[in-house]
Amino acid sequence: MTYVVTDNCIMCKYTDCVEVCPVDCFYEGENTLVIHPDECIDCGVCEPECPADAIRPDTEPDMENWVEFNRKYSEQWPVITRKKDPLPTATEMDGVAGKLEKYFSPNPGEGD
Repeated sequence: MTYVVTDNCIMCKYTDCVEVCPVDCFYEGENTLVIHPDECIDCGVCEPECPADAIRPDTEPDMENWVEFNRKYSEQWPVITRKKDPLPTATEMDGVAGKLEKYFSPNPGEGD
């Protein structure tokens, strides 16, 4: 099992989760985060820390595409280990449907 970041992180990018991760498996994109599924140790401490409820275990239904999404971008983006301010759009974008199709940016973030 691994944990993955889903589309509710897009345009929010809360980073509460990265501070509690014991193995530094979060990677930063321009407007979202991902978890490297091969580095995640399945401890689950990140899941309750996410204010947007965007982190899910891969054992939930329909998570296969999110595992591959997280794998792809974690191999392209820089690691992030420290908490940063969320995006200015975080509050208004939390829970908005269709964020992957409408707002996702494949560009890397700054990392640490």
